[in-house]
Amino acid sequence: MIGGMSAPLFRPPVPPISDAPLSVRAFLRAVRTNALTMWPSAAYRQDSITRTFFNRTTVLMNEPEGIHHVLVGNPGNFRRSPASIRILRPITGEGLLLSDGEPWKLQRRTIAPALGPRVMPMLASHIVTTTRQATARLDAESEQPIDLLAAMQRLALDIAGRTMFSMEMDRYGAPMRRMMTEFAATYARPHLLDMILPPSIPTWHDFGRMRFKRRWMGLIEAILTERLAVPPPETPRDLFDLLRAARDPETGAGFSAVQLRDQVATLILAGHETTAVTLFWAMILLAEAPEEQQRVAAESARVPIEPETAHAAMADLVRTRAVVNETLRLYPAAFTLVRETLSRDRAGAVDLPPGTLVMIAPWVLHRHHALWVDPDSFQADRFMPDQPAPGRFAFMPFGAGPRICVGAQFAMTEAVLVLASLVGRFRIERVDARPVLPVAIVTTQPDHAAHVRLTARR
Repeated sequence: MIGGMSAPLFRPPVPPISDAPLSVRAFLRAVRTNALTMWPSAAYRQDSITRTFFNRTTVLMNEPEGIHHVLVGNPGNFRRSPASIRILRPITGEGLLLSDGEPWKLQRRTIAPALGPRVMPMLASHIVTTTRQATARLDAESEQPIDLLAAMQRLALDIAGRTMFSMEMDRYGAPMRRMMTEFAATYARPHLLDMILPPSIPTWHDFGRMRFKRRWMGLIEAILTERLAVPPPETPRDLFDLLRAARDPETGAGFSAVQLRDQVATLILAGHETTAVTLFWAMILLAEAPEEQQRVAAESARVPIEPETAHAAMADLVRTRAVVNETLRLYPAAFTLVRETLSRDRAGAVDLPPGTLVMIAPWVLHRHHALWVDPDSFQADRFMPDQPAPGRFAFMPFGAGPRICVGAQFAMTEAVLVLASLVGRFRIERVDARPVLPVAIVTTQPDHAAHVRLTARR
């Protein structure tokens, strides 16, 4: 087990957890309003939880051997759930996140080099340049309460615009944020029919999602049209240049216009929203733990974070990385993975008939009492180099196996560099004492607009 190195700093508040399994009605309400409340207290102590829902077996898998089998040992026998396909397709299209089989293999082979280690120095430079602009903007608002999530979403979107398109997002950022907010509030909440009907049979909710998709993809296409008007340079400047030039190493094929659009839409959703909420929660945690905040600030003061040397600085931002990892443990943006069993299987000690929904929930795994000491407390020490590494299937904020997040290294680079830059420049203080509770719909969001005061460090 990982943890227990020192007295806990504090235990962040969490939504109420039921002592007994939820009724069908309560379960449906939890899925639509806050998925973190759908697991009973036993889920955080047992290897697995099995229940039947509308004649379909659902298994919450916490056993490392079983998780390994589903995600690594036999991933071809487990596909995405119908509900996740329905909900995410309008905003990602047929990009890497939802594709399957041979189309997925082709996309993965083609896109992976564009997010590989050799391009991280270029992307890190964009991250730091954009963060400096945001720091100057926040400096002008210093000591005035700010909506922290909105500020982190704007910064993450600005970083996405620069790293992907070498563009400022002033023109597109506001409509993009409005549409993402609309999607989360209106179209991302699963309904009963989403869960029991195959994706090939549309529900009345799907018609609204289709209308949203036309508008959303139209916005993405407008950005691409502007960017494609710029001739490609000899040396790639950003992710878009890399994606436009990317070729499948086996077939030599590149992305079609539609595939390129869907990859960009996927990267904007997966790369922007998840990083924004991770930065939000990290700063909330540090506001509640001033001693830990001071450690990160002191580290930032020792490590020069310049655009030209940003990637090299990552090796010295050890404490900041530990805080980011502990934040990802307590508030994993991807709070659950759901897979549907295609043919009869067995994962660990659990038999899985065809059609079984297997849930692997980082939210539960990261707080499981058999895997972590004092799992509900905030202790960045867990992830310091002198501590044993957590088990591969005890800590998995980016998934595992062939479908592990292709942008994991980029996401970690962005979170560490931005957090170190902001905490090095500002002291973070909560404006009020109202607890900030996590709410999970698409990502792990706060339950209300939490305001903080950023005071410039002298």
